[in-house]
Amino acid sequence: MERSRPHGTQELEHLLQERTADLQRVKAEYDNYRKRVRRDRLAIREIAVANVLTALVPVLDAVDRAREHEPLTPGLKDIIGSLETQLAALGMQEFGREGEVFDPTRHEALTHHVAPTAEHLTCTRVLRPGYRLGDHLLRPAYVEVTGPPPPGRQPDPTEGDQELS
Repeated sequence: MERSRPHGTQELEHLLQERTADLQRVKAEYDNYRKRVRRDRLAIREIAVANVLTALVPVLDAVDRAREHEPLTPGLKDIIGSLETQLAALGMQEFGREGEVFDPTRHEALTHHVAPTAEHLTCTRVLRPGYRLGDHLLRPAYVEVTGPPPPGRQPDPTEGDQELS
């Protein structure tokens, strides 16, 4: 049984073009696959790092409480310094400073001090710092704010602070 083979130059050129087009399609699919796998790996790494950093936030809170209530030993200072260095190397950033403009996407106001002459809400006391990893919020900063009364509400001179729920 003999296979039929193309004999004309045009037929050979046509087959070459088909195979070249097939090869180009397969190469493009493979390149897209590699890019997708790389993107997925980076996303998985970011999620894993965010999960670990979120789990370490209570440790940072304990460190802050220890700093407030007792003098730190040299060994504890070294441990804290190493921890903070490693967390920063992973991309963790602390935020929430007194004087910052209040941003509801990054801050959680626990108390609102009314100042009728203020133009905007300002963080006047940081109760717990916030943490983020790039654009990913790990925990909002818990703050007290001072600023104008809430919209649609006139200030009451007998009112000072409002607890927010």
